[in-house]
Amino acid sequence: MPATHRTGPALGHKVSPRHAALMLVIGLLLPLAIGLAGLLQPAWLARLEHGLQDELMRRTASGATAQQVVVVDIDDVSLAAVGQWPWPRYRVASLIERIHQAAPAAIAMDILFPEPDRSSLLTLQQTFKQDFGIDVAIGGVPPGLLDNDGYLGQQMARAGVVGARYFYFDHATPGAQPADVQPLQVGGRTDLLALQEATGVLENTAPVARRTRSSGFVNQKLDDDGVLRRLPLLIGHGGRPQVSLSLAAVMRAQGLRAVQVLATPDGLALQVGTRQLPMDAAGYATLRFDGGPASYPAVSAVALLAGQVPAEALRGKVVFVGTSAVGLKDVHTTAMHPAFPGLRIHALMAENLLQGRFLHTPPWGAAVALAACLATGLLMTAIFVLAIRIPTLVAASAVVPAAALGLAVALYLRSGLLLPMAAPCLSAGLLFMVFFITRYALERRRALAWRRQLENARQVTIESMASVAETRDPETGAHIKRTQHYVRAVALHLRATGHHTALLTDEYIELLFISAPLHDIGKVGVPDHILLKPGRLTPEEMEQMKQHAEFGRKIIFSTAQRIEGDNFLTIAGDIAATHHEKWDGSGYPLGLAGQDIPLAGRIMAVADIYDALISRRCYKEPFSHARATQMMRELRGKTFDPVVLDAFFEIEDTIQAIADEHRDEAEGDASPEVAAAQVIEGLKQHRPAPLPAAASTPRDHAQQP
Repeated sequence: MPATHRTGPALGHKVSPRHAALMLVIGLLLPLAIGLAGLLQPAWLARLEHGLQDELMRRTASGATAQQVVVVDIDDVSLAAVGQWPWPRYRVASLIERIHQAAPAAIAMDILFPEPDRSSLLTLQQTFKQDFGIDVAIGGVPPGLLDNDGYLGQQMARAGVVGARYFYFDHATPGAQPADVQPLQVGGRTDLLALQEATGVLENTAPVARRTRSSGFVNQKLDDDGVLRRLPLLIGHGGRPQVSLSLAAVMRAQGLRAVQVLATPDGLALQVGTRQLPMDAAGYATLRFDGGPASYPAVSAVALLAGQVPAEALRGKVVFVGTSAVGLKDVHTTAMHPAFPGLRIHALMAENLLQGRFLHTPPWGAAVALAACLATGLLMTAIFVLAIRIPTLVAASAVVPAAALGLAVALYLRSGLLLPMAAPCLSAGLLFMVFFITRYALERRRALAWRRQLENARQVTIESMASVAETRDPETGAHIKRTQHYVRAVALHLRATGHHTALLTDEYIELLFISAPLHDIGKVGVPDHILLKPGRLTPEEMEQMKQHAEFGRKIIFSTAQRIEGDNFLTIAGDIAATHHEKWDGSGYPLGLAGQDIPLAGRIMAVADIYDALISRRCYKEPFSHARATQMMRELRGKTFDPVVLDAFFEIEDTIQAIADEHRDEAEGDASPEVAAAQVIEGLKQHRPAPLPAAASTPRDHAQQP
């Protein structure tokens, strides 16, 4: 069975102890830094956290329609039908009366009336008296309808409507205090709160405020990225906590006058009846969206005034009255929708309270995130140090953040816990990139080392095979080194002058360089008495000498067949088999001509003959460079490819420099006297000696009779 060889190094060797220690340090310090950043919550990490939580909310939103709240919307259709905003207060009072008749659980007014109604008859009387000194008498009107504000206040008191207020934090309103008739109370561990302290308050006009049993603020605050995710349930003002509109509406629906602040293992919570609503020390609670605005049902105010809304649509529900009209711009960007009306935001929070579906980030969440970062670092370090192959590393490292995310999602769905995910995910992602790049670099360095070993082994193999031939022909000396550099120099010049550019790649030229020493490997099959014969060969001996090209081809190709895939011996085989072919077809062993001769063989023919001419052989003394090149020029288009030979002469200085650098120690130019002495000595021994003037090529290249 032919032997096979591995074509590359196996990926995934275990890393060295030094690199393992380095990766362990990285696997601890990087997650530690990110985990500590998670404790401080810088803006960039908070944005990433918000993005992950928003995506989680979108992916898990039930899409269910709210069951316990409904919105009465003074929408654009209502304004177009009834008139522009603000409506006269008696019309708002009529709207409240219609809602009250449907027996809702509570009514909350997301509208402020801070100024007197100028369309009120009483206001008109006062205006005429003040501006013109005229007493305007109005008859036939019930006293209660003379003052629209008083009439609205009367209807709100009869229906138990929860009024609205707005707190200021940038300026004060001296003497202004919440005007609840029966203010809602906040008790319990209020000492643990760190509420925003309002400096002023905007209330309903006095005739409305005096009759309002309870009120709640409508303040909302966006996160730094402009997205609304939380609502304040409590704000400090006047030395005590004030409640939000949605919380006040739920308290009204449940008949509660007080709520309690509790300290729980998961942080602060607000006890509202039987529910515990998680919140932070600043009094904020996180909204849990079930869908977009359409998930929180609404009825149009004009339809309700026209008697087109059945009482069942409002009965037993918490009703929020307000407006989503585009011109009033009370819309907010949320995770679920880019234009979520503020009116429905209050309804959403009330639905969360009534359903007990809360979201909260426990105070120990950051510590858990830090621990998760460190655990992830240790686990991923172990994976990257011990894993066998790169694909295994990728798959195993993906499991770590996936498992962490899976746990976070499970806790979110089961109990509404919002565990910080950004720091562990970021830690896992950065570690993966660092470790993957590190491991890839180690594998690449190992592969390069393996490649160098392979190239060294290949070079040693070639030189060893060439040395076998050289031991049969010891007078060649540095012939191998010189021909190697000749062929590379000629190949590079051919490519530089636009010849054979597709074939003469860097890899091909390098293989040509390292394969050149095998061009005469076939001489191992030539008998010594022929190979080492100092005189002219007989025709029979010349035929045996010619067989070394075929011997070389067989030796190299038989070896190449035992190596899997493409290998360096292919070019070596071409060189050994064809460097004695001639351009005019008179060469051997196959008599190839012109372009049918492989380029490697044509280049090698020029290099080999030149070096043989200028070198000492057992059958000749060396010729001078000038004499050798003159003889070669005479063979242009006969023995040599004209293009290759021209390239050889165009870099003649480079060729001579190579010859000088790798000159044989005993090598020297043959003088005419020496050549003549050789001829005379040959005649004395009755053996033919080479004639310098007549011999045109080395004997293994010549067609001798």
